[in-house]
Amino acid sequence: MKCLVIFGLIVAIFASIAGYGYLVFTDLTRPLPRPAFKDDTYWGPGDGKNYKPDTKIYDFVVDVPKAEIQDLRQQLNRTLRLTEPLEGIAFEYGFNTNALAQFVEYWRDKYLTKWNQRQDYLNSLKQYKTEIQGLNIHFIHERVSEEVAEKKHVYPLLLLHGWPGSVREFYDFIPMLVKDQNISDYAFDVVAPSLVGYGWSDAATRVGFNAAEMATVMRNLMLRLGHKKFFVQGGDWGSIIGSNLATLYPENVLGYHSNMCVLNTPLSILKGIYTHYYPEKVLRSRMFYDHHVGIWEKYQDLLIESGYFHIQATKPDTIGAALDSSPVALAAYILEKFQTCTSPSLKQDFGAIVTIFGLEAVLDNLMIYYLNNAATTAARFYAENTSKTYRDLQLDRVQTDVPMGCCRFRFDLPSASEWQLKDKFTNIKHNMYFQHGSHFAAMEMPSMLFNDFNEFVKKIGLHTE
Repeated sequence: MKCLVIFGLIVAIFASIAGYGYLVFTDLTRPLPRPAFKDDTYWGPGDGKNYKPDTKIYDFVVDVPKAEIQDLRQQLNRTLRLTEPLEGIAFEYGFNTNALAQFVEYWRDKYLTKWNQRQDYLNSLKQYKTEIQGLNIHFIHERVSEEVAEKKHVYPLLLLHGWPGSVREFYDFIPMLVKDQNISDYAFDVVAPSLVGYGWSDAATRVGFNAAEMATVMRNLMLRLGHKKFFVQGGDWGSIIGSNLATLYPENVLGYHSNMCVLNTPLSILKGIYTHYYPEKVLRSRMFYDHHVGIWEKYQDLLIESGYFHIQATKPDTIGAALDSSPVALAAYILEKFQTCTSPSLKQDFGAIVTIFGLEAVLDNLMIYYLNNAATTAARFYAENTSKTYRDLQLDRVQTDVPMGCCRFRFDLPSASEWQLKDKFTNIKHNMYFQHGSHFAAMEMPSMLFNDFNEFVKKIGLHTE
């Protein structure tokens, strides 16, 4: 009898543990309701009590004073106090200082001497500013011509960049979207904003401006421009912001397309581990395995390459002060990310940046950070997105029925499979894998991104309604 009692107690204990584990698992994996979210928070200077919004849209032209360019050349002309790389080391310890010296020389003696040409190029796309929630927001707005509009189905498109990128990423991509392309039935009125705190957009003046707030400002910008429904495309932070926008404001989004498909929920993590061990049960083709198998190695690489993330998420003003004060430091910091985001076979190659992106494109992007003193304000976005306030929203667990498309480039950050994504995106229309390409897809492979985005729009089939 005593043994039966003990056995019964053991069974009861294990049943309680199992039951509690089930409740915890269910609680951590169930979808959450969409949170109520304020869509008109004031982020400008002061308390905003007497704030009267200026709804006008103003033309914007990049026009840098010659004295500022001359001052930059003088800074770059100072003797570089760089430490020699270790013997036999290329970029394993960070951006190689011998390569950095060559970049600085080109920047100073070649690039800046033709700044007027580069400035004209930056102004080749129509740009504007308008005030949203107390912040002056800079944006590119390229419209479809009347001739193209007669031939194509035209939709508004919001393009969203990330860090350490800028609107410069889209300069090859935007013309493809706007012009008459024989391979596509679509054309797009493109809006590509500088994110808040990036480029020529104002930075928030108070704590709390996270990706959900950024999504709100971007959505309100589109409404200001008369676009009540629009497509969203983004990578890096643009992908997170786009996901938040599709979650908080699904009534405004015709479709959301991402080239950095990530989902950080407990259930998604478990599914990712399962896929690593049993890819044949999840993935439709062995060609997709390299994107999802080897998860531990992928996360080890991610840990090695994400030191910047921890710094910017904890002490953004410290690193920002160093970068805003020194153009050479800014160059080393940003160029190192572009070097890393080439491919495993190239990231130790001294010619990788030139081969993949081109010097002018990368230096244009660098200039946008330098001219706007944006290193600190851009870095703060990491701190806001790792804050408890943002984490508590748990937007990755809030489902949305907005049509979703995902394209994965081989050497980008570890991506989520369709099996993982469908827990959040209940209306996945497009799922694509590329065996090449990396993080800055719009800059590196604009044609492939263009084709994939058009395929996504086609699958939604809006023009058949």
